Amino acid sequence: MSSVSGPKLSGEISPGAAQSIAQSSALAMSDATDNLRNLNTLSTTAIGVALSQYIETGDPKFGEMIAQAQNVVTAGTDNFARVGEKVTELMKS
Repeated sequence: MSSVSGPKLSGEISPGAAQSIAQSSALAMSDATDNLRNLNTLSTTAIGVALSQYIETGDPKFGEMIAQAQNVVTAGTDNFARVGEKVTELMKS
């Protein structure tokens, strides 16, 4: 037995569409989380290698590499925050 719903009011969406939006939003956040985790892993590894080389050689280029790796983490964190904000806006609307 299927139910028949009346016309949708302005701003309303079907339950199926709402579920699809929620699932897509959850996947977007999951992808953003994976991306941030991967960036942190890569950056931490790069920082460890550069720090080891800096300690060994004293060459300032390794200090710059550390700074660049930290910038990657910052950019990844900013991206994660933007995705979260967009998902939140979508869920509110």
